[in-house]
Formats: sequence, structure tokens, C-alpha cells
Amino acid sequence: MKQSTFRIWSSLHTWTSLISTAFLLMLCITGLPLIFHDELDSVLHSDHWQPANPDGALLSLDDILEQAAQHRSGEVPLYMSFDIDRPVINVTSGPAPDSPGRDMTMASFDRTSGEPVPGHDGFDIMEFLLQLHTDMFLGLPGMLFLGAMGLLLIIAIVSGVVLYAPFMRKLEFGALRTQRAKRIKWLDYHNLLGIVTVAWLTVVGLTGVVNSLADPITTTWRTQALADLTAGYQGDTVPTPAEMASLDDAVKQAVEAAPDMTLQFVAFPGGSWSTNYHYAIFLHGNTPLTSHITTPVLIDARTGEFAGKREMPWYNKALALSGPLHFGDYGGLPLKILWFVLDLFTIVVLVTGLYLWWVRRRSSNAGCA
Repeated sequence: MKQSTFRIWSSLHTWTSLISTAFLLMLCITGLPLIFHDELDSVLHSDHWQPANPDGALLSLDDILEQAAQHRSGEVPLYMSFDIDRPVINVTSGPAPDSPGRDMTMASFDRTSGEPVPGHDGFDIMEFLLQLHTDMFLGLPGMLFLGAMGLLLIIAIVSGVVLYAPFMRKLEFGALRTQRAKRIKWLDYHNLLGIVTVAWLTVVGLTGVVNSLADPITTTWRTQALADLTAGYQGDTVPTPAEMASLDDAVKQAVEAAPDMTLQFVAFPGGSWSTNYHYAIFLHGNTPLTSHITTPVLIDARTGEFAGKREMPWYNKALALSGPLHFGDYGGLPLKILWFVLDLFTIVVLVTGLYLWWVRRRSSNAGCA
């Protein structure tokens, strides 16, 4: 490699790394506990709640909606989700169908009695870390900014790999010159851990960029892929809860339309995951891979008529798969432990990179003096 080319790649690696390092450190540190979010949630939020009527019949979805309306008077339902391991339904509501996340409230209900299920009082550290990791409490601008930092990370990885080949030409792979000066020793650690984590960090970086585009991807799906379903509704308003058809009948139709899938959640009219006129009933597959890919069935919210079943477009599938892959949710605890170790290695790479830049900068300033 020519010296001028080497300097260009070196500058590219240095500045893309420096600009993004502080935010990448934040993402790596907050990502450590988030890798084990399921396990930590079960410890932090352990309770001994039992359904009121364990052997009793389950209330209908319409009954639960009525209970939710009484619990949050004056609000409209936005989403309904279902606990996997207990007879609990979660209803997210807000002041309006298009309420932003900060105005939403989720309440859980015992499906055997309709009674509210006690929530978790106080500060939720996992929710705080997830919000910080996702958008730094800045909403969409924060998500897009972190996505840009992810793109800088990809550039830093590519430039680092380009620089690694000529650097290691005269050394054995993975050589650690521990008897040399401190800067040389930490440079070797930086290079070794960097090349060890390069594939993992590329995957995590790319999936992080995709996750940061969640809102634009959802908006694109809603306005383009479902455009034909809303063509005849121009001018109609979002139906009020009193104007909506039976949710139980809508879900029954959806399950019949996708018999080999499992009900995941319901998005009510007017929200970002539905149209202004339909129930969007999301179902997922029953294998480890397809369980992360949802298929919506659209039911006319006023008439209760079947409107259509749609496969998610490729960009929505990429979003659905990137989230679990980003946090290592595919392979159980062993994969999460591997993700945790590689995350620690990445923190070392970032810190040693800052140290090496500082030492070189200090040496340059000393030489100028």
C-alpha cells in the first residue's frame, strides 16, 4: 500500500472512530445489561401474582376492552398484547389514536376476572437503559443520530481491516509485544481484539442502523404497502371505540385466515401500526426464526369485514429480524453470554483506541514544542 493511501485510510479510521466513540461506548455499556433483559426483568419484577379464577373461563377481548375503558376514562385503545405465560392482557391507551409514545399508558388485566393486574411501581432501570440505548430520550432525532453513529462505526471497521493487513505483514497473527513500550502493547491489544470482534461488531452495527430506522420503515409500510386498503376511505374519520365492531369477531377472522400462526398483538385504528380504518391483527410464526416475523390481518374496524392478509415487505422483515439479532435473542443463554463477552471486548477496543490517539497527539505536540 502506498504511503499516501495508507495515510488516507488511517485518517478515515481515526476520525470516524473519534467522532462516534463516546456514543458507541454509551451503547456498549447500556447494551451489557440489555443483553440479559429477560433474565433481569424476571429478577427485578418477580412477583407472586395469581389469577383470580385460575380454573375459570376467560373473559372475551371485548370485555377486557370495556374494563380498560373504565380504567382509563376518556382515552382510546391503541394496542392490545398478550402475556405468554399467564392469563393477562395488556391494553395500551392514549388521549388520541395518534398519541406519541410519551402520552401512552399501558394497563394489564386479569383475563379470568377483568381486574387490573398490579404494575411495577417506582423507577424501572431496564426501561431507562433501553430508552437511553434506543434514542437517548430524544425520540426520532435521537434514533437517527445513533443510526448515523452506527454508519461511522461501519466505516471505522472497514478502514481498520484495511489498515490491519499491512500492519501485520511482518508479525504473526495475534502477536502481542508485551515487552515493548506501553503504547506498542496496547496497540497490539487494540488490533487483536478489533480483528476478533470485527464480524460480530459489523452485525451489531448494521442491525443497530436498521433498528434506528424503525419509525420511517413503519411509516413507509403504512402509507405504501397498505395504500390500496385505504383507497376507498378518504375523508372518513378514525372510528371511536363506540363505532368499532367486535374485537373478538375480528380476531377470530384473523386466526382463521392464518391458521398456522399465533396471535401476537392488535393495533387499533389511527396508530402507526394500522390504518385509520382497520384493526391490524398481527400474528407470528411458530419456529425460532418465524416467531420474529409478523403477518398482519386487516379487518374493517366499523363493519368487522375481512379486508386482507398481507405479508410484511422485505424492509419490515429486516427490521423484525434485526432487533433480536442485535441483542443475541436467537440462541438462548449461551448466545447471550457470547454477546456479553464480545461487547466487553468492544469496550476495550474503544478505550484503547482513545488511549492510542491521545498518546500520539501528545507526542506530536511535544515534537512541535
